[in-house]
Amino acid sequence: EATRAQRRAASPEVSAWVAASAGSGKTKVLTDRVLNLLLEGTPPGRILCLTFTKAAAAEMAIRLGERLRRWATQPDREVEKSLVDLTGAPVEPELVARARRLFARVLDAPGGIPIQTIHSFCQSLLARFPLEAGVVPHFELLDERGEADLLAEARETVLRAARDGGDESLAQALMEATRHTHEDGFAEVLQQVLAERGKLRRLLAEGGVAGARARLAAALDVDPATSAEELLSAACAESAFDVASLRRAAAALLAGTDLEQRRGRRIADWLDNPERRADDFADYVDAFLTYDGEIRARLCNNPTEQRCPGTRAALQSEAERLLEVTAALRARALFDASAALIRLGAAVLDAYEREKRLRAALDFDDLIDRALYLLERPGIAPWVLFKLDGGIDHILVDEAQDTNLEQWRIVQALADEFFAGASAREQKRTIFAVGDKKQSIFGFQGAAPEAFTRMHVHFAQRTEEAKAGAGAEAERVPPLLKLPLNISFRSTAAVLAAVDRVFGPGGPGADGVAEADYVPHVASREGEGGRVELWPLVPRIEPDEEERWALPLERPMPTLPRTRLASEIARTIRRWIDDREVLPARGRPIRAGDVMILVRRRNALVADLVRALRQEGVPVAGVDRMRLARELAVEDLVALAEFLLTLEDDLGLAVVLKGPLFGLDDDDLLALCHGRSGSLWDELRRRAAERPHWEKAARTLSELLSRVDFVPPYELFAEVLGARGGRKAMLARLGTEAGD
Repeated sequence: EATRAQRRAASPEVSAWVAASAGSGKTKVLTDRVLNLLLEGTPPGRILCLTFTKAAAAEMAIRLGERLRRWATQPDREVEKSLVDLTGAPVEPELVARARRLFARVLDAPGGIPIQTIHSFCQSLLARFPLEAGVVPHFELLDERGEADLLAEARETVLRAARDGGDESLAQALMEATRHTHEDGFAEVLQQVLAERGKLRRLLAEGGVAGARARLAAALDVDPATSAEELLSAACAESAFDVASLRRAAAALLAGTDLEQRRGRRIADWLDNPERRADDFADYVDAFLTYDGEIRARLCNNPTEQRCPGTRAALQSEAERLLEVTAALRARALFDASAALIRLGAAVLDAYEREKRLRAALDFDDLIDRALYLLERPGIAPWVLFKLDGGIDHILVDEAQDTNLEQWRIVQALADEFFAGASAREQKRTIFAVGDKKQSIFGFQGAAPEAFTRMHVHFAQRTEEAKAGAGAEAERVPPLLKLPLNISFRSTAAVLAAVDRVFGPGGPGADGVAEADYVPHVASREGEGGRVELWPLVPRIEPDEEERWALPLERPMPTLPRTRLASEIARTIRRWIDDREVLPARGRPIRAGDVMILVRRRNALVADLVRALRQEGVPVAGVDRMRLARELAVEDLVALAEFLLTLEDDLGLAVVLKGPLFGLDDDDLLALCHGRSGSLWDELRRRAAERPHWEKAARTLSELLSRVDFVPPYELFAEVLGARGGRKAMLARLGTEAGD
């Protein structure tokens, strides 16, 4: 059944829209379809394969090359068997001969088979039509590192202009944005804005910053002409509420329980001091609303209401008013902060664009934008598409669920020519897309699950229109088949059943993924064992009230949830190994190498997992990727290098001395630093003889200083870590994971 489904999807006689999960043979179908097209006589250059990553493109190219190489060198009988497996039909000798020639044909074709990422295709398109696309012919493509460096440079330029007062509006925007967060938080928020600069650029294209502010105000139902101070002042005015009723209610509360008295006193004080109402507004609101912004369940007790009828109604009415006021104030604060971020983001984008123009550089977003401009430009697009029309007959899109709307527009512009006029009738021209909507939950490059379905509907309509317009030659227009590949060669039945429970109709993850014709998965590994366990969430442990106010040195730090989760995972794996739990697929006890831990993000949990596994004595390969500059062991070496280059850096030297290389503690640093007359380095050398570890640190640093100008960094660090025992000291302090 799986083979039949794959052959239908790989048939060159049809266009196909394939919904395929990971492990169901997506890459095989793509490869088989290209081979079928080549066997049918399609020139290699007329096939365009668009993949999501360079790795996927390389994998497909390797598979194709391997198949073609085998066809060119194997005996006829083996080639014939391979072709029967591919086509599912008897093979003529002529087809075998044609298959043998394909390897040389592909090698001789200029550029071979175009298997590219969408970005590399756009780059080649712009290189072919630079003037029409509005780019310089010698443009340079920024890689991720260059893009990040340029953005950081642009960000610093803007923040410097705001700080130095060169631009008053920028200064106000910076002040507003930083009012709501700390320094690191602001940097993170601004970085998130710049990460979505494609959306920001499109937003600003429709009226600039002023237009964006207007749309934001409409979305939040905010009047930009009314400030937060004016809103608050209006909410505190005598005319805004029933003063007399509230005074009676406050008096009633003052005669009630202790809690009621506290609330009544708060309300009475606020009413009696009109000039302080704006300053004390938050305290006043607290008498009516909870911390979560909801009306308190009991505004007054029953005895109070019985004693003073109308108290509860007056308090309820004011609470409802305050709900509206606080919502308006929050909306205004959100508007001000967001508008400030838009202003700053727009300025950074402007600076970034200037830098790119100076360097004749384009980033990945520019490739998509300029290619779209070229393919949709009035007066130019038809000519470009005509030139391309002679070069592309078949489009294959891999990992289509990760293709965002802008990228789909490029595919759409290319493929729509397949259905236009005579072009649709001259020869069979097909489009093929394969994807798994479930994987769009990660939102790579702004992709959304519904885009996959939307584009299927679009091409289905275009196919029907082309058939209707082709008349007697309608059979020349290939039908667009919607095909599921639901047989998995990778997972067991238990895993696939869990996926269906989550993403199938009615499941918690079905929104935007499940369809009326959702097909449940089938495991090809029939009868093999599998298990899915759902562990309970690890709650945060809050310290006891008496511990909360203890001195930091005395208070035990609560264990973070991720650390406790990592420990539980490590203990579970240790228990599997110790109990010699049998791995049915291998018929032997589980070993550490049989276990793979997958995480959604490479965050702090990964380091906790490695540490916990090593503490449990479970052999672990370590992390597959790390940011070297953020690892403590590397930071310690960098701090040492910075001190050796800048002796006046007292803080840097303090970091080095307290680090694992020298091991001084807080008492040592206090004794050296407090009351010193010169630099910390001078003080350490002068008083080195007072304590043995001071003397050792001073001697080691002096020796390194005598060599730092004469040896390359590698040799210096190798000496510190090797002969001087730095690696051993770091592993002892930071744990064995520092060895990575």
